[in-house]
Amino acid sequence: MKVKFKFALALVALVVSAATMAQTAAPAPDYTLSYNVGAVSDYRFRGMAQTAGGPAVQGGVDFAHKSGLYLGAWGSNVNWIKDFNLATKGTFEIDLYGGYKGEIAAGVTYDLGAITYQYPGNNSGAAKTPGAGSYSNASTTEFYGALTYSVVTLKYSQSLGDFLGNLNSRGSRYIDLSANFDIGNGFTLTPHMGRQTVPNQSIGARIGNAADCNDYSLTLAKDFGNGFSGSVAAISTNAYKSFYTDSKARFLGKDALVVGVKYSF
Repeated sequence: MKVKFKFALALVALVVSAATMAQTAAPAPDYTLSYNVGAVSDYRFRGMAQTAGGPAVQGGVDFAHKSGLYLGAWGSNVNWIKDFNLATKGTFEIDLYGGYKGEIAAGVTYDLGAITYQYPGNNSGAAKTPGAGSYSNASTTEFYGALTYSVVTLKYSQSLGDFLGNLNSRGSRYIDLSANFDIGNGFTLTPHMGRQTVPNQSIGARIGNAADCNDYSLTLAKDFGNGFSGSVAAISTNAYKSFYTDSKARFLGKDALVVGVKYSF
């Protein structure tokens, strides 16, 4: 009887000890380092085609510290520097960014940072190119600030110099309103609308505001697990066709359905 009682007592102690260990979460790491690679059927930036409606291969790396500090880099192939800005060099984009995220109140977070869109070796606007004197270098730097409440995010971005090679366009602005809805079974639905303003851009009867436009999108994404995800996005703009048509007569802001796949690790 005593042996049975001692055995039962030991078993209870073992169960309690195991439960206590299970409830004790491992301490959060000081930082995380993650990577991603993927492809899209049409690379769009603020509604505008960056690869002339063709596919793009993309990838990036992100560092996030538990303090809220983050840094990252991301790259893709592009066509528009040659086809729109009439450069002879510039077929790759690399974005370098960094900032700080924090919480203002329960359910309200902020994100402050800067990003530079670099196009290595691009000669947009350079002498002896077809676009000489009509464009500046394509590389662009912006600062940004965002507020998120629940599933809704409002973001403001402003360029520190010329925006994507448009002359005298310092101070270009972009306002982005989006939401991220979890609709179950790994699916998320993201509606988005944005407003881009680029000062001092004219063509035909549009004086000073020819590059200003809105863009709209609705993205359905699916997390397949093990780092794999896919998405399909319907994209539209109200861009002024005469301004946003490239040298090959392609309207960069036309409606599109974009399919993407990504692997994160």
